[in-house]
Amino acid sequence: MKIRLGYVSHAISLWEASPARTLTFTRYQQMPAEERLEKLKTVTAQNLQNTLRMLHYNIAHEIQLYRLSSSIVPLATHPEVLWDFVTPFKEKWLEIGEVIKKHKLRVSFHPNQFTLFTSPREEVTKNAVKDMEYHYRMFEAMGVEKESIINIHIGGAYGDKLTTIDRFHENLKMLPSYIKEVMTLENDDKTYNTDETLLACQQENIPLMFDYHHHIANLGNRPLEELLPEIFLTWEKTSLEPKIHISSPKSEKAFRSHADYVDLDFIRPLLNLLRTFDRDIDFMIEAKAKDKAALKLTEEISSIRGVKRLGGAEIEWK
Repeated sequence: MKIRLGYVSHAISLWEASPARTLTFTRYQQMPAEERLEKLKTVTAQNLQNTLRMLHYNIAHEIQLYRLSSSIVPLATHPEVLWDFVTPFKEKWLEIGEVIKKHKLRVSFHPNQFTLFTSPREEVTKNAVKDMEYHYRMFEAMGVEKESIINIHIGGAYGDKLTTIDRFHENLKMLPSYIKEVMTLENDDKTYNTDETLLACQQENIPLMFDYHHHIANLGNRPLEELLPEIFLTWEKTSLEPKIHISSPKSEKAFRSHADYVDLDFIRPLLNLLRTFDRDIDFMIEAKAKDKAALKLTEEISSIRGVKRLGGAEIEWK
């Protein structure tokens, strides 16, 4: 079994490298009209350059998994702004894509919690579609839209899970099929547990992005050893290894919050269970220490007897 590890958005080891510098709509409105577009371009150019820096950092440290920031383009989906964020940076988008493809990096997006298909309000669903289109358009500009994924949660329960799940399936019909082809669903830490999310994934033929920390915080009725084979099956439609989100609680009191690093003891039951399936897996580390957490966990897992470190963030467990 091989495991590759990655991190989210920002390598904190790099100086001044945020790929998510922003421009608020309030500030945008306050600017002279002739300066607005240039400011959007300036911030986007900086975010794209820092994204490229992050990718080169990952290559140097042999980190093959990376979740791109959803905030690369400021005000990309704001109804009063909506601007062409591809054409002015066509070469830079393609450069980023070429680096991803050349080094066989696995990249993804994870839109925010407002991108959901469970709301009874039509405008919320329309905005979710716009946001998914924005993320897909970035992948498309890089030329990696066929090998990458956009991960979201099912959303709120609105006091009635059964009715809401039916509405989720109905609202999802608004999403263009080519975007649905690259989306995944993640189990929640409070609302839709792994059992429920898996059922939705099976019905829609969407891979399940299993989050172990969320699973422990929001257990369903079925044991994990029974769920995992079915979760793996949802990935069969793709050419990708199943991906699992890894984090550990900040404290007993703040159990759902992510700690700075991942506690090996917390995920050890999962590791032991995965060994029985003997299949390759990718771990996305969701910890405050980002890249440092991914590299530290790789080192800690590789110190276990029978584990061999294959690279900066890759191990093999025989």
